Amino acid sequence: MNKHHYVAIMAGGIGSRFWPQSRTAYPKQFLDILNTGKSLIRWTYERYTSFIPNENIFIVTSEEYVEIVKEQLPELPIENIIAEPSRKNTAPCIAYISYKLLLKDPEASLIVAPSDHMILDTENFKQITAQALDFVQNIKSLVTLGIKPTHPNTGYGYIQHEPMQVANGIYKVKTFTEKPNLELAKTFIASGDFLWNAGIFVWQVKNVMKAFELYQSEMYELFEAEKDYFNTPQEKDAIKRIYPLCTNVSIDFAIMEKAENVYVIPSSFGWSDLGTWNSAYDNLEKDYLGNAVASENVIVIDATKCMVSAPKDKLVVLQGMDDFILVDTEDVLLICKKDKEQAIKEYVAEVKRNKGDQYL
Repeated sequence: MNKHHYVAIMAGGIGSRFWPQSRTAYPKQFLDILNTGKSLIRWTYERYTSFIPNENIFIVTSEEYVEIVKEQLPELPIENIIAEPSRKNTAPCIAYISYKLLLKDPEASLIVAPSDHMILDTENFKQITAQALDFVQNIKSLVTLGIKPTHPNTGYGYIQHEPMQVANGIYKVKTFTEKPNLELAKTFIASGDFLWNAGIFVWQVKNVMKAFELYQSEMYELFEAEKDYFNTPQEKDAIKRIYPLCTNVSIDFAIMEKAENVYVIPSSFGWSDLGTWNSAYDNLEKDYLGNAVASENVIVIDATKCMVSAPKDKLVVLQGMDDFILVDTEDVLLICKKDKEQAIKEYVAEVKRNKGDQYL
């Protein structure tokens, strides 16, 4: 293992599209969405322990989730749990961990990854990540892992790359596109030079900080002004001064779409972002009628292509439904058509308007 290799696992989101199982107080990254016996963050952490030193693995999360992280990852050094005082999207989160590492190890190379993605082919993932780490060591670059698309998905962002390789299996990025409509997604797939944006990044910390200085100068100056307090007992107070002044912006929009030295590695390692109940459905075993059941106490009668999740101690009998999501919890039951899953965020907003925060 290389002592200059680090990973930052981002675990501060609330996973509202997995409501009602995912709640603000205990969101999806800490849940066993696929009924595997491990939470999503546990799977992600273990994915990296095989090639990143444990002391070089950091979890960046919200202050309210620190105790959950300690409970689920007891092997992780407590000082490696980085608490954000508020949610400001991924750019401030990455600036924070990058500044800490730059002061600790100027030669640090960093992998940035979401905590709630699934990767089936871990060996191939490890090889591609090693390739990216090697590339950024030799070329001043920002690398993203792009997933070779299997169908025109409208729930993912897309990365277009140049046709010629700059190194073996590595291409310069041409454009980033947010979630397209179906017709545009079909066009992307047909072109052959678009990839799904997995949100997994690799770079040397000093180079991403140069990008912040160039493209996000105000945010860079906020962190620069407080840098003497990083990795000291005064860090928490410094971050509480910085975060309210930071723009709420993603790393894609803040840096990746603007920088000139962005490269992508087209990848296939059994990736899913597990962002919705449909993605959970896609990754679960189905019965002979196409139902995916993430529970141990469900009886299905004459139902087809349903996604079912329920507490293990509650009996659920499902009859006559076709293509539905059914999620049962202690205090909420959600039943909606699978093709309406993108509206779950709207349903959550409706619940908030009518019932307050009690069920969120």
